[in-house]
Amino acid sequence: MQTSSRVLLIGASRGLGFALAETLLQRGYQVVATGRAHSTAQLEQLATRYPTQLSVECVDINQPDEVTALHSRLSTQQFDMLFVNAGVKNDDAETIADVATDEFVRVMVTNALSPMRVIETFKANVTAAGTIAVMSSGLGSVTNNTAGTFEVYRGSKAALNTFMRSFAAREQNSRTLLIMAPGWVRTDMGGPQASLTIEESIPNLLNTMEEYAGHGGLHYLDYLGRVIPW
Repeated sequence: MQTSSRVLLIGASRGLGFALAETLLQRGYQVVATGRAHSTAQLEQLATRYPTQLSVECVDINQPDEVTALHSRLSTQQFDMLFVNAGVKNDDAETIADVATDEFVRVMVTNALSPMRVIETFKANVTAAGTIAVMSSGLGSVTNNTAGTFEVYRGSKAALNTFMRSFAAREQNSRTLLIMAPGWVRTDMGGPQASLTIEESIPNLLNTMEEYAGHGGLHYLDYLGRVIPW
């Protein structure tokens, strides 16, 4: 992508999303970045450093009326990339036998349903040769699931991957669709034992997305551009 490219980045108030916003700005992208209400202070500070490149919006993607309102505010804008970064997890030790129904619903809605609703809402705002990407996980691979840990989180990301595959089959257009796995990164969600720093993950993840820009088709990739088996 050229540095004049425009990105709509959903879920950028902290962690990997914020790091991606900062990296995009450092490379000269024009960015509209979102966070939930009362969570955008870090983004607002970033906007003071990049006043001509960064616009900050509020949306909770689990609230359909907020997604609709955001679309109304951005309805006339076109983007070269839509990136949806959303992720929550339940207790790591919980199996599908243990998890409460409300907790299961929370994880599945946030990690799988809501990102796809955002994509469906904003797909017309992405240029014909543009990229639509989601932050998934290597844990979403069914083939690689030989350990059986993190069951609910795995299931939510596998569901996201499947929904993206269905979206690709249904849309049949020239856009590039990317399912990105950032690796196990030391964030509030990843925890202190994770194997990667944000600096090792996010710049490489963006490198991979830049390399695939304009390729078309659906790709499930890790942050180093390696193909992940479904």
